[in-house]
Amino acid sequence: MGSKRHNIRSNILPKVFMVGPITLWLGFLIVIPLLYVLVMSFCGTDEYYNIVYKFTLENYKRLFAFNYLEIYAQSLLIAFFTTVICILLGYPFAYLITRKFTRKKAILYMMVIIPFWTNSLIRIYGWRTFLGATGFLNNLLMDLHLVTKPVEFLFNRGTTILGMVYCLFPFMVIPLYSAIEKLDQNLLEASADLGAKGRNTFFKVILPLTISGVFAGSIMVFIPCLGYFFVSDILGGGNADVIGNLIKRQFQSGNDWPLGSALSIILILITLLLVRIYQKLGGSMESLGM
Repeated sequence: MGSKRHNIRSNILPKVFMVGPITLWLGFLIVIPLLYVLVMSFCGTDEYYNIVYKFTLENYKRLFAFNYLEIYAQSLLIAFFTTVICILLGYPFAYLITRKFTRKKAILYMMVIIPFWTNSLIRIYGWRTFLGATGFLNNLLMDLHLVTKPVEFLFNRGTTILGMVYCLFPFMVIPLYSAIEKLDQNLLEASADLGAKGRNTFFKVILPLTISGVFAGSIMVFIPCLGYFFVSDILGGGNADVIGNLIKRQFQSGNDWPLGSALSIILILITLLLVRIYQKLGGSMESLGM
């Protein structure tokens, strides 16, 4: 009996004291709020938009309205093009970092990290100022007599994708860099010795061995892109809404919290589905920073 108590004190109690506070923290700040959102998604509202705690599936039925389906499709389109552009730009950049010497590698890597030091909202407002009718780019074009009046760069889907790429590019580069850094150089030398040219080496050796980084970066770009409503608000001007804009409107101007909760649950399910697909394809949670 005494030995059992001793084992409990020596083995279990230290773990409880170490893990217990973190578990409580996660429970109060993550689990309980998510459960509240889940419960609210099955509630309704009265004529004064007060929440009525009565079980209903009406909110989930409303998610299939045509105007909402348009926003879902647009969100997926924006997220897809953002992810593709980040891959096309991020892969060569990550590969370049891994091939530089220590000093240059540190400088290039810091170029990826430094944007995290500034709030994304401030940086997106900088793009709005740069691309605005009286911004630097329009003034430069007019000074060079390339245009006779300011060009409307803002408030369209293309500018929204530009803002998404700008915000999420580091999330693509970091997992790509991690995957490419682990690449065995002996395999590249063997490929060259066997007569494979650069293109064949890339598609048959380098890309298959670093595809985990591509998948991880794609997940880390695609998922946030669906919810970055502030980018669409500032650069898209309401013309390139994503699911995050729809959720924000329900909680603010729409004052329909149950519908906003249902949309939030759907976004969470999409996130879990994509992460599950990533795991099925052989990815690890470490690559996603989880």
